Amino acid sequence: MARAKDPTAFRTIGELSDEIGVAQHILRYWETKFPQLKPLKRAGNRRYYRPADVDVARRIDTLLNREGYTMEGAKKALREPPPPPSDLDRLRGIRDRLAKALSR
Repeated sequence: MARAKDPTAFRTIGELSDEIGVAQHILRYWETKFPQLKPLKRAGNRRYYRPADVDVARRIDTLLNREGYTMEGAKKALREPPPPPSDLDRLRGIRDRLAKALSR
């Protein structure tokens, strides 16, 4: 069984494709449509996706394939800053941190 890669490690296009379940040619297409998705390119045009690129690719996949956004809608959603966390989200975060501290 293959060991999980460190979350901070760079991913090849094949690894990212397997990880998020999107074909490699789709990832290359997204690079042409979403300026936020810019992997490093090395010799022979080999792509290396940084953790931030992986997050962007996951977000694009979620917008297009799970939430039903159009390409233009997904582009707009990526340009807009994320909404601030709600009071309930903040309270849950505090609760989770307290529970973790108490379990030590």
